[in-house]
Amino acid sequence: MTVDQVEDLLRRGEIEVQGRITEASNATMLCTVTLDGVEGLCVYKPVRGERPLWDFPDGTLAGREVATYLVSKASGFGVVPATVHRDGPFGPGMVQRWIELDEERELVDILAPRDVGPGWRTVLRARGDDGEPALLVHADDPALRAMAALDVVVNNADRKGGHVLAGADGRVYGVDHGICLHQETKLRTVLWGWVGESLDDDVTAGLKRLRAALSPGNAAALGDEIGDHITRAEVKALRSRVDRLLHANELPSPSGGWPPIPWPAF
Repeated sequence: MTVDQVEDLLRRGEIEVQGRITEASNATMLCTVTLDGVEGLCVYKPVRGERPLWDFPDGTLAGREVATYLVSKASGFGVVPATVHRDGPFGPGMVQRWIELDEERELVDILAPRDVGPGWRTVLRARGDDGEPALLVHADDPALRAMAALDVVVNNADRKGGHVLAGADGRVYGVDHGICLHQETKLRTVLWGWVGESLDDDVTAGLKRLRAALSPGNAAALGDEIGDHITRAEVKALRSRVDRLLHANELPSPSGGWPPIPWPAF
């Protein structure tokens, strides 16, 4: 199915709840969605199941998930599964394509130093309960590099290792974007492995596509579309973050004014 077809399935299909994903902090349902004989799995997060947060307005997390998907789509990074906002069995909420996992592929891990070989980027050095050294690492993967750039521009406050998925289709996906796109700096992520390195050509091209889509002069401006989910001030802050990242031409270091890694990290 094309992305447009998946979006249509999610938007117009009949949703049937199969069960609740109990590990999630907000109400999160695994569902089937069916349209014209086509059936798929999806994740449904109703607005009424969102826990209040001190720094994000109540009832906005589902919309922020959709807005982050639209940003990923406009950039061409394609690292967020298709996501829509619609009515469901428990009222309005976010509905997102379910990702089947490649259980053999790890993208973020905690390893002993001796086990870290080529293909990994080290984020944090620490010690376990018994004092043994351990490293928080992530794969040196181009799709993860794009995801790290996406996290910067959407100001992701909660990129845990468990929010990075290795799809059975060979692609990489990021999920759980409910606390993104705040106008104040809140970036917390496990994807710090490219700090200070120049942006690669693919990331730069994606950021330029995103900046063009956010241009107020664009007849189909992305800012107008995501304005259904976040405030005008937050859209302006998003545009500024894209500009700053393009100008700096490198992924930033932690600011020091905010915990750089979410806790727990997974």
